[in-house]
Parts: sequence; C-alpha cells; structure tokens
Amino acid sequence: MKFAHKRVAAVAAAFVAATLVLAGCADTGGSNGDSGDASGGDSENLAITFLPKSLGNPYFDTSSKGGLAAVEELGGDFSEVGPAESGPDTQVSYINTATQQGVGSLVVSANDPKAICDALNEARDAGVKVVTFDSDTNPECRDLFVNQATADGIAQVQVDLIAEQIGDEGEIAIVSSTANATNQNAWIDKMKELLEADHPNIELVEVVYGDDDEQISFDKTAAVLQSHPNLKGIVSPTTIGISAAARYLSTSDYKGKVALTGLGTPNQMREYIEDGTVTVFALWNPEDLGYLSAYAAAALITGEITGAEGDTFEAGKLGSYTVGADSTVLLGDPYVFDADNIGDFDF
Repeated sequence: MKFAHKRVAAVAAAFVAATLVLAGCADTGGSNGDSGDASGGDSENLAITFLPKSLGNPYFDTSSKGGLAAVEELGGDFSEVGPAESGPDTQVSYINTATQQGVGSLVVSANDPKAICDALNEARDAGVKVVTFDSDTNPECRDLFVNQATADGIAQVQVDLIAEQIGDEGEIAIVSSTANATNQNAWIDKMKELLEADHPNIELVEVVYGDDDEQISFDKTAAVLQSHPNLKGIVSPTTIGISAAARYLSTSDYKGKVALTGLGTPNQMREYIEDGTVTVFALWNPEDLGYLSAYAAAALITGEITGAEGDTFEAGKLGSYTVGADSTVLLGDPYVFDADNIGDFDF
C-alpha cells in the first residue's frame, strides 16, 4: 500500500528537501565496485536477510512484510533475524552468522552507527551487499542507505504538530527509543534546532529513553509527567514510545490536558485517536520502506547499481528510484494521520 500524500498547511513547507545530507561523505569503494560482483559477491545470490533493531516490534514486522513481498517478486529467498531487545552491539552476532551463511545481502536497521561497523565491513569483504534502512550506520560501513524521509522533514512535521496543539508555548518532553539510535538522535537534534529558531516560547525540558520497550516507555512517560507538572506536550519519534505514552495518558488525569504526537502506526494508534487521547501523528509507510529496501538490495546484488550517486533502479510497484548523495535512496515524505483518514489504513 503506497501513500497518497496528505498535505496540510502546517507541514507543507517541511518537505522541500529531496535528500538527507549525512555527516561526512560515503565511501563508494569497498564492495561498491564497478560491477555487481566486484568484491566477490554472487550476482545471482538473491538470499536477502533483514536484520531489524529487534524482533517483535510491530513497525519492523510491517517493514519485513514489505521486504518479503519484494523478495518473492524477485524470486529470491527472504529471511529475518534479530535480537529480542535493542542494544548497541546486539546485532553483531546475527551479522556474523549471515556472513558465514553466504547471504547475498543484509538489510539492517542499525541500533548504533558505529558498534556494528566492523562486522558489516567483514560481511562486505566477503561479498555481502549491505543496505541500511530506517536507521543508518556510518556511511563507510554500508553500500546503500534507504531513508524513510529526510531528517529535516521528520523533525519539522513533529515540531509543527506539537506546536499547533499546545498553542506554540509551554513545556514539552521527548520520549525516544534507545540513546544511541542514529535516526532518533538526528531527528531530535533537528527538532531542538527548529524549536530554538522558530518556537522561542516552547521549552524542551527533558528527553527520556524507553529502549524500544513498551513497558519501559510507559514508565518513562509516567516519570516525565510526574517530574514536570506543567508539561503541555510530549513528542515520541518512535512507534513503541508513542503507543506506550498514549496508553498511559488514556487512563490518566492527563488525558485531554497533555498533547501527544510523534511517529506511530495506524493500527497501534487507532484506539487512541478514536478515544481522543491523540489528535494527530505522522509516519511513512514501513511496508513500502521494507519493499524498497529489498529491491535496492537486489539491485546491488545483480550489479544494476553500485550505490554511486546518480544510479537508478526499478522498485516494482513503487517505480523508479535514483541514488542520491552519500549513497542514499529516499522513500518519500512523512504522512499525517488523524481521525479523518486513519480508517483508510491497516498496518
């Protein structure tokens, strides 16, 4: 299911950028050679393994559903592995095992930008094509990054949504995932910049981390509300965090008094939209993200692309994509969900 983007006045200006400029420049050498098997890879080895931050996360269940659909269309072999809990180096053993098994590509959402780099580069040296999605590593540790949306766009939509709901003034807090999550930290840094530049009457009083765990995120929400009795809003740029925060608010005295927005999936947030706990939130389509990531991995395996800027490839039902700066492919803009449209989606 691909989004027909809903544009609203509060966020339309946020989505001008077409690509995310990451810190530093990607090295398109290594396994990004002049042909699909320049580093010893097998151009017909369409064994593609997805490695999310953790298993059992509904967001990654949905992205893997898209990845599976794409790999089946391509006639390849799909698998998903991963740790039960997120952590900086919990993915290393799975990378090493996949390398030993000789998979064609690893598609990874990184828990840490540095901790898995050595393992990923060993995989690349063995001919495995490495695609990061959702959360990137340092650019020199992978062949391609499939970015769900720009950091600027994601930060802007969340800031705009919370500012509108609290009248552009008051105290807010952020309930994030893990302290080292590349994407979360990039979005939070951008949000801080936007708040300082454009919303001087909004004060970010605390950032807390729920470790991509529902109960920890629930408890952190309770704690931050108790620590800041004047809090007017919470932003949670993580699907587990926002649903946990909504669960807490929905049965508390803060319901209707403290605004909550961030990044969530329709199926997680539907009841909280319907009961008035949450008014609006945003996300991209994680199923499309997984689907695009699998096609990108296949294009690297077959040599259709090398990951160089300007490379183009076909991604099935999603159409054509072009590799941008720093070996990055952009899925598209975030989408805003509210009571008027949430019933149109099922993921």
